[in-house]
Amino acid sequence: MLKDLDKPASRSRAVVIFSMAPKENTVLYKAPSFEHYNQAAQKNNNSHTQFAHNENYRRNSGSESECSDAAILHRQTSASTYRSETTQSTPVQSPYLGNLSPLSQSLWKNVKKSKSGPLMISPDDPTAWLTWKDLTVSVSLAGASTHLLLDNLSGYAEPGHMMAVMGPSGSGKSTLLDALAGRLAKNTMMTGDVHVNGRHRKLSYGSVAFVTQEDTLIGTLTVRETIFYSAHLRLPDAMPWSEKENIVESTILEMGLQDCADTAVGNWHLRGLSGGEKRRVSIALEILMRPRLLFLDEPTSGLDSASAFFVMQTLRGLSRDGRTVLFSIHQPSSEVFALFDKLYLLSGGRTIYFGDATHAHEFFAQAGFPCPQRRNPSDHFLRCVNSDFERVKQSLRSSVRHRKNAAVDPLEKHTTAEVIDILTNAYNTSGQAIATAVKIYEISQVKGLNLESSGSQASFFMQTKTLTKRSFINMTRDLGYYWLRLITYIFVAICVGTIYFKVGTSYNSILARGACTSYVAGFVTFMSIGGFPSFIEDMKVFQRERLNGHYGVWAFVVANTLSSFPFLVAIAIATGTICYYMAGLHPGFTHYLFFTINLLGCIGVVESLMMAVASVVSNFLLGIVTGAGLLGVFMLVAGFFRLPNELPKIFWRYPMSYLSFNYWALQGQYKNDYLGLQFDNVSPLLPPITGEEIITEKFQIDLSWSKWWDTAMIYVFLVAYRLVFFLNIKLNEKVTPYVRAFLTKQTAQWKGQKLSSKTVIPVKQSPDAGRG
Repeated sequence: MLKDLDKPASRSRAVVIFSMAPKENTVLYKAPSFEHYNQAAQKNNNSHTQFAHNENYRRNSGSESECSDAAILHRQTSASTYRSETTQSTPVQSPYLGNLSPLSQSLWKNVKKSKSGPLMISPDDPTAWLTWKDLTVSVSLAGASTHLLLDNLSGYAEPGHMMAVMGPSGSGKSTLLDALAGRLAKNTMMTGDVHVNGRHRKLSYGSVAFVTQEDTLIGTLTVRETIFYSAHLRLPDAMPWSEKENIVESTILEMGLQDCADTAVGNWHLRGLSGGEKRRVSIALEILMRPRLLFLDEPTSGLDSASAFFVMQTLRGLSRDGRTVLFSIHQPSSEVFALFDKLYLLSGGRTIYFGDATHAHEFFAQAGFPCPQRRNPSDHFLRCVNSDFERVKQSLRSSVRHRKNAAVDPLEKHTTAEVIDILTNAYNTSGQAIATAVKIYEISQVKGLNLESSGSQASFFMQTKTLTKRSFINMTRDLGYYWLRLITYIFVAICVGTIYFKVGTSYNSILARGACTSYVAGFVTFMSIGGFPSFIEDMKVFQRERLNGHYGVWAFVVANTLSSFPFLVAIAIATGTICYYMAGLHPGFTHYLFFTINLLGCIGVVESLMMAVASVVSNFLLGIVTGAGLLGVFMLVAGFFRLPNELPKIFWRYPMSYLSFNYWALQGQYKNDYLGLQFDNVSPLLPPITGEEIITEKFQIDLSWSKWWDTAMIYVFLVAYRLVFFLNIKLNEKVTPYVRAFLTKQTAQWKGQKLSSKTVIPVKQSPDAGRG
């Protein structure tokens, strides 16, 4: 083994035995710099031999029970899974696949702890050892009440293994993952210690990946395009294009997505991937940067048994590559359960069991609740700790078969709360709890590498370029983004053109021209709120990618503006041309050009306003109502329904009319259409009416500035709303969490003062009272 480690081509390091005393020197390991991609990886010819060695180690160390059916199924599944992974991936493996990071050199086999010796970790080992001790999480509710989410949890996760966090709904599975990954909301309070490689520090982008329960993907892109753009958003600019493609292809092979690589993800009008394939795509996006620590929240949620098994089999392969994998799961099948290495069983935020998955049935049997034959172990475990089964038992008490089984079923003799107390006490006094405490201490004493990362390694220009191209492709392929709106705009423009066809310069056409111009500047641009559902989908993708450090906020804002600009220009030209020439407005190309530029600015302002609303309101129905209300107020003070000088001076005239982009758009359009024209008077005997008289007397518009200044104000609003969109996101990231944290602390302090001023009389409660 040491001879192989000494080879120059190998990235593994010699194993160093640490003493129990902490090390003074700190070795800093940053996220993969990807400079080593230009070296071809050597094939690992000893994979089957190493697996057999590990299996012998597990048997000799007593990690699995030889007489356990679950243990036998666990070993058989492990062997078949490992062989299928190695035999299937080797013939098509990219030369860069094995050399993406030091993890791919199978370092996990060098971090085993011998039966009697101390913990063995290499000083430059890039793997992640995660420990948590006395972890408690609570949240403040209304009325100064506090709800306990996690209650004094302790455990560890090691490289080369995947740990399942299992429990009924509301047991604290997702909260535990959020606490370990540093993603808790600021209105929660956490106590306890979380260490990575023996160091208490915040987990950083690139070192840690988190796959959420929802698959927020762009439905119009194919699998290869999705992973390709994600790679370009995060990999260094200096990396050659061919090497980035190799990384993308290797990730596709690693996740088993080669058969659907050119299939669209799927959306409301495109048939795409299955649920299991979408979940694997979500995982693939997060392992591009080769994280050492991988969290997954309910990776099998919504999947059938076959898809769930393939997803978990993929995660098992990732863990065998040296990663530390933790995931929450609700109720796995027996085949999926056999893939687990470690099991963390929770109920009401309390630890029921932590240890080897194959030893869980022995623990329950020793506690007095053995798993019946031919029953899924996970079903039995959850039945023991899920209070919802109390109602099921009550509804079955009249059944004759149930009365016969009740005589031999120990669960019928206890309530769920009593069972939870029995199991909790049994675990706290068991050998598993002692071994866990010893392992946590050993791992905490060994000071490994600091896992630091700068997030995305791509430049701002590369991020903006990639996001612009990706967004433009999405807008082009998604029929509901702009194409349906363009058709609607053209249809409405034809309707306006036919109603005001060749409006002329008669006396009656004075108000008709004003109505036509007002409708185009107000109600036609109002239709841009139809794109709000698409904005919401974009924001979901942005929030997931932003939270995982894929790119910055400013790159997203600029890219969205650039990618949408060609479509806005097409809508403005199509609508403006039809309306202008069918209605026969002021002749001359410069007047037509102004009309189109003014309309383009109005459409852009509405788009920007709805994006600013989308950054605050995540529900698309509530967002549409909010946007429609704001636009309705802006049209109300524009100067058509009520002349500017007749508006109430307080609030409506100052400042609302000046804050309305419709006010400036209407002034510019009136000046563009009326100035230079003469209209028939009410009587042929009277002199014609000039456009200047109509604007100043009829519409009460100030002619002291040019119409181009009015249009410039529209584009000022466009930029301002984009800045508001940017600031909303930054405030939501920076300020809002601290405000929530401050309010939570104030609530907790007020509650403490309130309780201290009262005499507390102890009241006997049930063991699970107040846990929710």
